[in-house]
Amino acid sequence: MPEPALQQSRDELWAAIHAERAKLADDLAQLDDDRWATPSLCGRWTVEQVVAHLTAAASTGGFRWFRSVLGARFDFDLHNDRRLAEHRGATPSETLDRFRAAIPNTTAASGHTPAWLGEVVVHAQDIRRPLGIDCTPAVNALTTVATFYASRDFTVASKTAISGLELEATDGPFRHGDGPLVRGTTVALTMAMAGREIYCGELDGPGVPALRARCHPKVK
Repeated sequence: MPEPALQQSRDELWAAIHAERAKLADDLAQLDDDRWATPSLCGRWTVEQVVAHLTAAASTGGFRWFRSVLGARFDFDLHNDRRLAEHRGATPSETLDRFRAAIPNTTAASGHTPAWLGEVVVHAQDIRRPLGIDCTPAVNALTTVATFYASRDFTVASKTAISGLELEATDGPFRHGDGPLVRGTTVALTMAMAGREIYCGELDGPGVPALRARCHPKVK
C-alpha cells in the first residue's frame, strides 16, 4: 500500500520541529527536580539526559558531529554521552534553559530534516510516557516522521522493523506496506517503528507480534 506523499517544505519541517520543541519545554517547566531523574523510554537515560541529548542534537552541525563520532571511534554511545554531558546543566532548571535556548535552532548533523523532526517527537514521548504527561505531537508531524521511518533505516532500523507488514493509522493518513496488518494511532506506529516496544500494546492486528519482536531502541 503506498504511503502518503510528503508535501512539506524544509521551512515547514523546521517550523514543526520548533513547535514540538516548544511544547516539550512547556511540559517540562512544571516538573519538580526529582522527576527529572525519572528513567526515560530511551535505554539507560533519565529524563534530564534525554533533554540534554535533544539540546546537543539541536546544536551540532555535520562537521562537528562527524568529528565527535570519529573521536569516539564510532562508538555512538560514547559520542552521545559526551555531547549530552556538554549540554546538561548543573541543575534541571539550567538543563531546561539550555534546551529552550536551542528551540529556534536550524542546526543538524545532516540535511535529512524529517529525521530531526523524528528526533524531537520520539524523544518527547520517551520523556512524557514515564512521567504520565498526556501530550501527543501533532498528527501531521507524526505522519511526516512515520513516512520517513517507513522509507529507510536511518537513526533507527525502522524500515527493517516493518518489512513484510502493512501499517495503517487510525487517526491520520499514514499507510504503508503489504502483509499482516498493524493498526493504531500514528504516535503508536511511529514509536513502535522507533523500537519502543511498550507502544506495541496500543496496536492491533495480526502483524503486531512480528513488530514487537523487532523492537530494539537505539540512539544515534
